[in-house]
Amino acid sequence: MHRRFRIQVAGRAAILAGLSGAAVYLVVAHELYLPGALAGIGAGMAGVSLVRYTEKIARDLTRFLESVRYADFTRRFTTDGRGVIFEDLRDAFEEVTSEFRRLRAEKERQVRYLEQVVQHLGVALITYRDDGAVEIMNTSARRLLRTGPVRHVQGLERVSDALAEALATLDSGEQAMVRVEEEDRTLQLAVRVSRFQLQGEPHALASIQDLRNELEEKEMEAWQQLTSVLTHEIMNSVAPISSLASTASRRLQGPDDADAIPAGRAVDAREAVDTIERRSESLINFVDAYRSFTDIPSPEFDVLRVQDLLENVRRLLRAQIEEQNLDVAVSVEPPDLTVTADPNLLDQLLINLTLNALQAVEDAPDANPGRIALRARIDRRSRPVIQVRDNGPGIPHDVQEKIFVPFFTTKEDGSGIGLSLSRQIMRLHGGTIAVRSTPGDGTEFTLRFS
Repeated sequence: MHRRFRIQVAGRAAILAGLSGAAVYLVVAHELYLPGALAGIGAGMAGVSLVRYTEKIARDLTRFLESVRYADFTRRFTTDGRGVIFEDLRDAFEEVTSEFRRLRAEKERQVRYLEQVVQHLGVALITYRDDGAVEIMNTSARRLLRTGPVRHVQGLERVSDALAEALATLDSGEQAMVRVEEEDRTLQLAVRVSRFQLQGEPHALASIQDLRNELEEKEMEAWQQLTSVLTHEIMNSVAPISSLASTASRRLQGPDDADAIPAGRAVDAREAVDTIERRSESLINFVDAYRSFTDIPSPEFDVLRVQDLLENVRRLLRAQIEEQNLDVAVSVEPPDLTVTADPNLLDQLLINLTLNALQAVEDAPDANPGRIALRARIDRRSRPVIQVRDNGPGIPHDVQEKIFVPFFTTKEDGSGIGLSLSRQIMRLHGGTIAVRSTPGDGTEFTLRFS
């Protein structure tokens, strides 16, 4: 098995010994220095050949270890005809490197698979090193924050300074609520950070969720439940009172007899009963108005042309518009823009918002006449958006957070359910409604459809 290797070594050793002996013999015995020098040079070359041949296995082993160290498994190993033992060694090297190649390919597949999973998750995720260098920012994070790839968490300052600070300072397991105000939307972000060690280096994984829709939905459900209970209890209490008051009023207005109530007392009693009846009817009407907040019919969806929707709103409110001598502009881009919605519910919503705009500019001075714009467009996420804007006095900042709360109103004759109803309608359509207002610079309501 080792015969060829031994023959090669023995042959080189014999040549080395022969040339060394010849060199000594020629110089010592015959003083032939030139032939002796040539024999010595040959002996040196034979020695070098013997050393290189015997060290070949060490060099192959070194190359193998280097290929493992640097993950370079493209090198090939040869035997140079040194025998079966070296062929077995070569085969062992090849098997080991092939296994390393297989393991590395499997690891790369797993990494790519995990990256694809992370990219397709619905939760916004960002992984970054302790120095802030971002390693992974999935598609949901870029979509939520409306940003391209970010190299460092400080790059998120253009989205929100508070968000960038939270990512940099939160400890593992901590959570922060970050409010982000943008031109056409408001985000309520829940930021949670988990810190861990990876190969001895500190890393962080941050999850970001917009809770505004969930909070609004839970708030709306709570108000609906409360409204439903209140209307039920109030109606149960008021209906008998109204009925009894009506009966008593009719009896007091009947013909006098011997047992009739004295005229003065009858008048007082009749006035009291009439007052009770009127207030009862008013309260019943009041409850009926609020009942509509919880009894919105399920939408019947249809594909609607937005241009027709907005023109219809302007046509329905033409009398009020002309009476106030207002400029109501309608613009839709692209002109054939459509939305999938219930035509009746969406008409109700748009009319309500436009009426609010008409009231906002009702007392506009001549120097700055009232203007209302009904606009529609496609946003950056290819979703249809409808906006109702006026140049009225605007809404104070402390009021903007309350205008969608059921029963809240700043109007003397308002019911406080118009905007709450509008939000509920958009919820049923899978969309959102938002307000942006600057005191003295008008108000803009934005309807964003899914």
